[in-house]
Amino acid sequence: MFFDDEPHGVFFLIDNKSFYASCEAVSRGLNPLKVPLVVLSEAENTNGGLILATSPEAKHLFHLKANVSRKRDLPNDPRLWVVPPRMNLYIQRNLQINQIFHQFTTEKEFWPYSIDESILDMTRTWRLFGNSVREVARLIQKTVRQKLGLYTTVGIGDNPVQAKLALDLYAKHNHELIGEIHYETVPDKIWSITELTDVWGIGPRMAKRLNRLQIHNMYELAHTNPYLLKQQLGIIGSQLFATAWGIDRAQVTEPTKVKEASLGNSQVLPRDYFNQVEIETVIKEIGEQVAARLRHHHKLAGCLSLSIGFSYAAAEADGRGGFNQALKIEPTNDNQVLTQQLLWLFRQNWDGQAVRNIGVYSSKLSANSGQQLNLFETPRNQIRHSRLNQVIDEIHRQFGFTKLVYATSLLKGGTAIKRASLVGGHNGGNSYE
Repeated sequence: MFFDDEPHGVFFLIDNKSFYASCEAVSRGLNPLKVPLVVLSEAENTNGGLILATSPEAKHLFHLKANVSRKRDLPNDPRLWVVPPRMNLYIQRNLQINQIFHQFTTEKEFWPYSIDESILDMTRTWRLFGNSVREVARLIQKTVRQKLGLYTTVGIGDNPVQAKLALDLYAKHNHELIGEIHYETVPDKIWSITELTDVWGIGPRMAKRLNRLQIHNMYELAHTNPYLLKQQLGIIGSQLFATAWGIDRAQVTEPTKVKEASLGNSQVLPRDYFNQVEIETVIKEIGEQVAARLRHHHKLAGCLSLSIGFSYAAAEADGRGGFNQALKIEPTNDNQVLTQQLLWLFRQNWDGQAVRNIGVYSSKLSANSGQQLNLFETPRNQIRHSRLNQVIDEIHRQFGFTKLVYATSLLKGGTAIKRASLVGGHNGGNSYE
């Protein structure tokens, strides 16, 4: 058989159905599948408020979509629950769900794919829990439902990509909330897909590129010359060809080898920033945060990069979306040195455009095995400055970031104090009502 030499296993890709909305529904004693509920982000960060999650009933009744619909799209209907995000609650539920998954497979064979999706390699353990793979999937669903009140959907496959396609294409659309794809069912389950964008990894732009190659569905993709796909699309062409055949040779349970370590932070600003002082205030705040992370990991940065994203209008006028500049530096994790270099990069490349995104990244990391003194400042001052940074870090660790902030963060445009209360860019909230 064609697939005999391909990796065979038993993989579950489990999704927590409408996760944020379901957590909110359960915490209020409501059925996640029956109540119309949306989770709406803070207005100041999303031009009026972005809907982060919708329950299945909210999608059905009001045609609302997560990360697409906004506050202005909400109907004036008393049946609809509109609640703020509580990221701490979702993280707590995710940890509880992961603990349940660990009951069915080993830690090494469990891989969190996102906060609401996980891959379980059940190849060695499924027989311990049932007479069939599908029976074990139902047992996991039942356990999560009984202990946490949440519904889960399960995609089953002989490899992770089959499990992912089974989840997206079939499990989410049947009453059992379970879908299966195996090598022998690839022609029926994958080649029958007529809309390319229904498939994981194929967005509208990629679908148009495939259309130009006379590929309009998954059958045509599977039967196109793979060398032509690679020639026209690069490595992604080979990956899409493999997906069309349900082939996945990735070892997801093996640790990923990172080519080069880096540390950084970025932020989408709550509004368009035009004032140079306000922009530089945020650059300094993020730079200080990156410096603190470097010290926490006992690292020094030998390269620093600044990424600036313009607002939509500024990008249209300028012809570019922003700029990204890097600079080699003497290895350091000092707040003042890093922020000075970042401000120099900004002033060299900014020409008055409105700014909406700021990112700071450090690379060329080395171990902080000692302090390198320079000739332009007395050793006593340099050591005193280093100790000051360490004291500030310790205060932040013990009492929280907001207990000691730089005065610049109190200026107009400063975002550090507000960001300190966020989790994943959104309101952390309380874990429970």
